[in-house]
Amino acid sequence: MTTEGTLRKSLSLYQVVYMGLAWMTPMIYFSIYGIAYENAHGMLTQAYLLAFIAIFFTAYSYGVMSKVFPTSGSAYTYTKKSIHPYLGFLVGWVLLLDYFFSPIIACLTFGIYLHAQFPSIPAYVWIIGLNIVLGLINIIGIKFSANISKLFVWIQIIFIAVFCFFLFRNLSGAGEIHPLQPFLQTDVPFSTILAGASIICFSFLGFDTVTTMAEETVNSEKTIPRAIMIIIITASVLYLVPSFLTQLVYPHLTFVHIDSAGFEIVKMVGGAALSSVFLTVLVLAIFTQGLSSVTSVSRLLFVLGRDNVLPKRVFAFLHPKFNTPVINIVIVSVVSLLALVISLDNAVKFVNFGALSAFFFVNVSVIAQKYMKERHRSPKQTILYLVLPLLGAGFIGYLLSLLDKDAIWMGITWLLVGVVYHLVQKRTAQTKDAALAMRAARSTPLN
Repeated sequence: MTTEGTLRKSLSLYQVVYMGLAWMTPMIYFSIYGIAYENAHGMLTQAYLLAFIAIFFTAYSYGVMSKVFPTSGSAYTYTKKSIHPYLGFLVGWVLLLDYFFSPIIACLTFGIYLHAQFPSIPAYVWIIGLNIVLGLINIIGIKFSANISKLFVWIQIIFIAVFCFFLFRNLSGAGEIHPLQPFLQTDVPFSTILAGASIICFSFLGFDTVTTMAEETVNSEKTIPRAIMIIIITASVLYLVPSFLTQLVYPHLTFVHIDSAGFEIVKMVGGAALSSVFLTVLVLAIFTQGLSSVTSVSRLLFVLGRDNVLPKRVFAFLHPKFNTPVINIVIVSVVSLLALVISLDNAVKFVNFGALSAFFFVNVSVIAQKYMKERHRSPKQTILYLVLPLLGAGFIGYLLSLLDKDAIWMGITWLLVGVVYHLVQKRTAQTKDAALAMRAARSTPLN
């Protein structure tokens, strides 16, 4: 178990984009439709626009840092190298919450939906089966994963395009409509729309995972920042267009069940024909999100192993044939079996705490690296490397404050586990170094 090597550069710009969109899952638009609509009081167009603006600042910061440090550690590497190694460890440890629990959520929702469709087959059969398939595909290689992601991402995009076509067709029967009506509705307070935007921001989570693939991306210094912006802009179009058209055609909506509001709006817009396709596309979307999630967390574990934060012999191992971190992939698949016992609510809380914490420190890292260390302080550079990251950090800090107490306590508990692990690891290393020094002293002949 000593084979250690370098990840092979094979991913193109658009393969990275497809992997990021697969993790983000465009169909999440329908998954959170009810809760987003309720929190924004129907003002989804404005809420999505605000969410895009807010996330754009953090995406910009990821782009800056991926140019400075074109390695696969994501927020862990950026914080470690720009601020302090110990803080980098803590950020990497918290980031594991986001990355580890994402495939768990994928497996859990996969089991829930398919068990609902086929009640005779228990959910655990789907969960275990998906785990095995995701693991095998990731072991074969990241390029194979990217090609599968490309296919399933396009299926999602086509479904959303068809949904928009039905909405556009329904405009003719909606009477006289002002084309800017969604933006002219001002009866809902801005604070309410902002609350909706804070929920919708989670629809954009996933763009950051492409930074974990930097060492497998051709010309990553240019490719990763470009990929991040393409992912964010593509997702914004996929969310804003259907929300705008829906608000034009149906300015006021009520749902039987908030959790199934996405299915209800699809059926309302496209009838039984479109709603019958909805579940199939949603299941494919969940599959691709799980595939990309396993890829991301296995690469983060590889970097933590290579840096000796985690045991190097295990986590920095690459398969000699496939050139993939096979042991990490197996570990992720085993951990993902928590989907058999954990609730979806708790899993989502872990993801939110981990992702937002990492986002916050990536924004701070830009300031520490570019503005403080490299002293880029011209008027233009002050805007780029101080003002914009501060705006990103401020909004992400606000979102962190909106998390419920359970999420915060779960996150703090996980962080304390990391502190204890780091202390034990440090003590073990010191003991080992002392033993080696003593052995060397004994073996040195006296003059």
